[in-house]
Formats: sequence, structure tokens, C-alpha cells
Amino acid sequence: MKRFIAATALAASLLAAGVSHAATILVTGANRGLGFEFAKQYAEQGWTVIATARRPERADKLNELASRHKNVIVEKLDVLDFDQIDALASKYAGASIDVLINNAGVLGDLNSQTLGMFDYREFQQVMGVNVYGVLAVSEAFRENVIASDQKKIVGITSGAGIISRGGGGGQLHFYRASKVALNMALKGLASDLRDRGVIVGIIAPGAADTDMRRALVGDRADLDQDPADSVAGMMKVIANLTQANSAQPYNYDGQVMPW
Repeated sequence: MKRFIAATALAASLLAAGVSHAATILVTGANRGLGFEFAKQYAEQGWTVIATARRPERADKLNELASRHKNVIVEKLDVLDFDQIDALASKYAGASIDVLINNAGVLGDLNSQTLGMFDYREFQQVMGVNVYGVLAVSEAFRENVIASDQKKIVGITSGAGIISRGGGGGQLHFYRASKVALNMALKGLASDLRDRGVIVGIIAPGAADTDMRRALVGDRADLDQDPADSVAGMMKVIANLTQANSAQPYNYDGQVMPW
């Protein structure tokens, strides 16, 4: 009964805001970069977008997007604050979420993941946000996804997590390890939820000119693709996800990636 009331209340609030029934997506880390582009492009396609940010009061672009699109709802969420995750899941209990995009991620301090300067606290932070945060959010909202028509959970991986290409070295030890772990975590999630009809997407954005990318390569990011193009490609991959290709790693351009 509580779930029915919550779902009805959500539907009523959307209707009051002038939002008709449409597919619903939840995007973590939607205040900038790829997350913002996901929120923007899905909103422009008429989806109901639940866009989360760790500090929504500072998310100027996202708040401006929400002011222009009544179908965008901005919510506060730190993926390592488990009380916040539970509270947000309770708020949306009973509401269906067609696509859950676990976009929130961190690169980590580069010096702290360089051999000779390893910092265990930084390792915990990178692994926590990039891996456990994805599992925690997916676990909390799994019933919302199961209740939907599309039933899709997506994690944003990276070419840095491809073991067969070699581990590399330098300043990305923690980040690379987190993306390898994320891939395995998502494969496990797909296995856990397959009988419930859930499809899991593992998608890499390619080299896109985001703040995170610039923190790594500086002005060389000028040569990278626009985040809007990366997200448009990933959205096509998401649209084509089925049980047959669930948990298969894809690049943003639809090409299957090696492990």
C-alpha cells in the first residue's frame, strides 16, 4: 500500500507540473559532464529525468535545465552516503524507473595513485564511488527498475579497465582497478537480476572533453569528441540493449569491447 501511495503521489506531482506519462530515467552525477548531457538529452526527448547531484545547490547548469524542462527533477545524492541512498529510494518507492544510469564517478588524485606515492584513503574513495556506489544505488532502486517497461541498469566503464590491452602504469592505478572491478560487479548484477527481466549495460564513453578528462590530459582534450556526441552514441547503445547482449561491454559507438 505504501508503494502504491508513493507511486501515485509521484505521478500526481508530475501531472501538476505539466509532465505527461513517459519513460523515466535516473542519472547519478548529473551536474556536469556526461551526466549532465544524459539528463539534457533524455529530457529533450520527453523522458521524465530524475537527475542527482552531490551538491545540487551548486549545480547551476542542471538547475537551469530543470527550470526549462518540467520533466527534470533534481535530487541530492552522494553515492557514498548510504542514508541518502535509502532516503531517495524510499521517496520513489513504487515508482517505475526504466533506465538507471550509474554515471557518478571519480578519477582520483593522480599523484596518490602513482607508484611510490600510493594513498590507501584515496584508493578507498575511488573504489567506493566507482564500484560500491554503483552497486549500492542499483541495489536500492532495483525494484523500481523491475517494475518498469524497459528494466535497464547501466554502468559507465572505461577503456582503462580493459585487462587485455595491458595495465599501463603511471598515475591511474586506482582508476584502472576500479573500472575492472566495476565491469565484474555489473556482470554479477546481471546474473543476479536476469530472472527478474533486468538488462545490464556496460558502456564506455570514449575520449570526451569533460572536466575529468582535462584533469588527466589537460589541453589535449581539445582533440576529444564533444560530450554531447559521446552521450548520443551511448543512448543508442542503451536503446538497443536486450537480454541477449546484457552485460556485454560496449563502446559509445556500438562496438563490442574486449575484456
